[in-house]
Amino acid sequence: MSLPSEQNWLIIVNLLTDLKKKGYNLPKHINKDIALARSSINFYKKDTTHPDMINELMRADMTIRDVQEILLGFAKEVSDEYLDEWMDKFKDVNLGKEVFSMPDSRSRFVVNTPPGMSSGRINLKKPLAEERVQEIAEYNGIIIEFDDDKTIAIYGDKSNVQTGIKEIAPFFKE
Repeated sequence: MSLPSEQNWLIIVNLLTDLKKKGYNLPKHINKDIALARSSINFYKKDTTHPDMINELMRADMTIRDVQEILLGFAKEVSDEYLDEWMDKFKDVNLGKEVFSMPDSRSRFVVNTPPGMSSGRINLKKPLAEERVQEIAEYNGIIIEFDDDKTIAIYGDKSNVQTGIKEIAPFFKE
């Protein structure tokens, strides 16, 4: 179960995304504020007992509330029903419900890159058979290693890695 702050953060991210899809021109500082709030939440989660970390969570909550107020103003412009839909999500969080599941966002860095080579990592939505990308690897002179069915590490000269990623890109949509 995620923290209420994380749930509120997820709601404003989803509301922001939906408003942008509807064509609203939102203040540019909102994206930066949302990123700052997320960082503050993550700092808090590192040590929930430290007083400075508790201050980080309070700062994140204040930022989330400020952004929430702005976005709900835009939601009201869409319609009263649209506003109510999003308000209900915030109310559910206050009741302790999980509105959105927190995505797994652990950073996984490419380790042990051979000297003089560039590297990249691709996380796919669905598993991909190794044979499908092996021809791209051979043609572009890159090394492709499968960390698991959905994660590919790519090594080679920088330009070759970039070209290889561009050729593998259509598989991202599958």
